[in-house]
Parts: sequence; C-alpha cells; structure tokens
Amino acid sequence: MTGPIKASILDVLCPMHLTLDGDGIITNAGPTTQKLRPDTPLVGTSFLEAFRVMRPRGIVTMSQVWKSLNVKLHLEMQGAPPARLKGVVVCDTTGGAIVNLSFGISILDGVRDYALTNADFAATDLAIEMLYLVEAKTAAMEASRKLNLRLQGAKAAAEEQAFTDTLTGLKNRRAMDQVLEMMLAAKMQFAVMHIDLDYFKAVNDTLGHAAGDHVLQVVAAAMLEETRASDTVARVGGDEFTVILPQVADLDVLTRIGRRIIDRIEVPIPFNDSLCNISASIGTVWIQSNKAATRERVLADADLALYASKNKGRACQTFYTPQLRASANCAKPPVGRGSGAN
Repeated sequence: MTGPIKASILDVLCPMHLTLDGDGIITNAGPTTQKLRPDTPLVGTSFLEAFRVMRPRGIVTMSQVWKSLNVKLHLEMQGAPPARLKGVVVCDTTGGAIVNLSFGISILDGVRDYALTNADFAATDLAIEMLYLVEAKTAAMEASRKLNLRLQGAKAAAEEQAFTDTLTGLKNRRAMDQVLEMMLAAKMQFAVMHIDLDYFKAVNDTLGHAAGDHVLQVVAAAMLEETRASDTVARVGGDEFTVILPQVADLDVLTRIGRRIIDRIEVPIPFNDSLCNISASIGTVWIQSNKAATRERVLADADLALYASKNKGRACQTFYTPQLRASANCAKPPVGRGSGAN
C-alpha cells in the first residue's frame, strides 16, 4: 500500500494519531488530532514544537523520543486551550514513527472543550462506549431533575390545596389552626376576629345556593381588600370567617378594621336581577404577647364575643372581656362554629 492509503487507514483506525518522518517532522495528522488545533496546521511541524513531553521528564530532543518507543508519554499540546494527552510512539517501516494519542481519563473534558462526537473516535474505541454512558447518565439525570421538579410542584400544589378553601380561595380551618398555633408558640401579639354573616340563610333560601356561593366569594374578596397582606383570612364554616391579625398594638386599629369590614359587607351584592342584603357580626379577641393562651380558648373567646354582637342586634363588633364569659355561664351557649345561625 502507498503512503496516502496508509494515512487514510490510520485516519479511520486511529483518528487521534500523528505520523513522523525520521527527523521528527509531522507528515500526517489524524482528523481528530487536527481538530484540536483547527487554525494551526500540524503537518510540516516538528513533533517537539507541537507537543511538550511532560513525562518521562527530561525529553527535549527527538533522539530522546526515539529512545522512548513503546512507552506511554504524557504530552501537552502547544496552544490554547490546553490539551493534556497520552501518547505512544512506535516505529513504522519507513524509518519514521506513528504516535497514537488519547485523552485518557480526561476524555470528557476533551469532548466538551473541542465539541467532539462519536465520529471523532475509532468505532472500536472504548471512548465511544464511555460517551454513550455519559450521554445516558446525563439524560437520566435530566429526566430525574425534571421529575423531581414536577413532584415538588405537585407537592406544593397539594399542600396549598390542603390549606385552601376551594370556593373562596381563602385559607381554610386547617390553615387557620396552624397559624394560630404558630403565633401562640412564639408568644406573639395578635388579634382574632370571628365573623359570621347575618341573614345569609335567607339568601340561600330565597335565591338558591348559587347566589349564596356568589355572596361568599364577594365577601371573601372584600375581607382581603380590607386587611393587610400579613393578615390571615380564612373561611372556617358555611358563612363563618376568621381573620388573624399579627402585631396589633392598638384596639383602635381593630375597631377601624372591623368597622370597614362591616361597612363593606352591608353593601347590597347584585346577583342576576336581585340584590343580596346581608351584614356581618364580629367577635374579636386581642392576645397580648405575655398572655398564656391555647388555640381552643382563643377561638372560644372569639365565639363568645361574636354571640354578644348577635345579641346586640348584629352588624357590630364586640371585644372579648372576662365579663362575657361570666355572663355566658348564665345564658344560652354561644353560637358554635358551623351552627349556621344568622
């Protein structure tokens, strides 16, 4: 076979190779080798000008290279980016040599830095198998990452749904209980408003449940507008709502907020060709940071205050005092959660 045929065979079997003449001049560079330095022709360049022998140490002349035949050389290809390669020099029949090159364990860096593909390696090169494994691993990791993101999103959505009232979009009783427990454990200063809609049953009875659902949605939106982003507004029963207001240091603030909610809810709510007329009664408990309390007691006190508002004629706010509990012991039980009283 002639030289060009020999070179073409080497290009297929050893894409990362060099052929040298007796003086160490590069006479052919495999396609992958040349791809490492696409702008620097290797053919016609001295081997030791194109490569520096890192190990064995002290090899700086071609005579020393010829003495290192069949020995694994650690090479650094001149130019940028840095290319650390492994090489073996073997004599050929023309008095020159063939240098077979590889990335060794740095193959992944080489593939990344030089945009190599499986076409840049011999078909039997184990590097191909490694590249397939890396690609499969990368694909599996990406699929796992996407699955984890979907699972996290589904978990977050499920958790949000578990704490949300589906009709109004407000927090539900479970969420309210959790917020209350957290504030009590932290000994925070906060207030709780228990709100019951007056005459809501009449809306359901005369206009139907669709009208009632519409009213609840309008009321929920009004409560959100009249409270702060840091407050918790929850629907805890059919027509019962609870508002938790952290860091309230002034009863006048609670009075104003309660008045705004009552005024908003008293505005007639259109539904089809009818107007839904309701109002709101509020029972409020103000918890001081140094006051020991339990969630059950806080909610019971709010119920007592709400019952007092109902007895006053509705559409008003009552603040809990110990006297209310004393009075309740001599009167009928307070309006219970979910009682449906209007």
